[in-house]
Amino acid sequence: MLESALLPTPLADCTDEALARAGVELRLKRDDLAHPLVPGNKWRKLAPNLAAAVEGGHTRLLTFGGAYSTHLRAVAVAAAALGLESVGLVRGEELADRPRNWSLRAAEAAGMELVFLTRAEYREAAGRAGEGSGWRWGPGLVLPEGGSNGLAVTGAAEIVAELDDLGERDVVCCPVGTGGTLAGIAAGLPPGARALGVAVLRGGEGYLEDEVTRLHREAYGREFDGWRIDHGHHGGGYGRVPAALEEFAVGFERRHGIALERRYVAKLLAAVHDLAGAGAFPPGTRLTAVVTGLPDPVGP
Repeated sequence: MLESALLPTPLADCTDEALARAGVELRLKRDDLAHPLVPGNKWRKLAPNLAAAVEGGHTRLLTFGGAYSTHLRAVAVAAAALGLESVGLVRGEELADRPRNWSLRAAEAAGMELVFLTRAEYREAAGRAGEGSGWRWGPGLVLPEGGSNGLAVTGAAEIVAELDDLGERDVVCCPVGTGGTLAGIAAGLPPGARALGVAVLRGGEGYLEDEVTRLHREAYGREFDGWRIDHGHHGGGYGRVPAALEEFAVGFERRHGIALERRYVAKLLAAVHDLAGAGAFPPGTRLTAVVTGLPDPVGP
């Protein structure tokens, strides 16, 4: 059995001197505490897909990810708990013969079969994720990279459903990798509230906006407004943590007593601090930052 998530997740005020000077309030939606093994936005996006897999009689899940993919680990754990097989198609053929890093070890330990693909093979396979078949890797329900599909968007919308006091002064913020979490948040907003996504990958201008719009159509058959994506705080690219970002994260942890995941959450919080300091938010704005995941463990 898969242990239930602890919902609603906590909402914590985060008094911050730098933001206060800009007239901006910050609170943290602690989705990192949703589930011990399938944390944060992974639970939100996977839960409706897992329910559909079981209801549809599937016995096998196939999905995609990189060498440190939280999504791969989450699918591996969730599938095993439900008695399903899982296959992870991993970007990077050169990883096949190398010692497994902590993330891939965890996926394999949960029972996931790892298949290492060249980057060209990976792009081709990921592009066919919506076809609903396992191709040469056998039958199974195919979940896209990051788990972002229409069902995932409806799951992410539940984040906003747990914020019952949103109004015109509110901006709900989240990091953006594949767009599913932002799409769900934007779809769930009440009139007047807005959503801000912070891209964690370089070169996603236009593409990520198109993805969010596509996901809205897939999930709800319509488009939503009131959201935007900031592309200026990716830190040089996905997975990169420059010295300035690390310094910000360490300082935030020291001031507020919360450990930050670096590739997504630290970039989000650094972005809202920079934007507030630059006057991007009117005085009186209340930011709700969604903490989407847990820090990586220490070690290779």
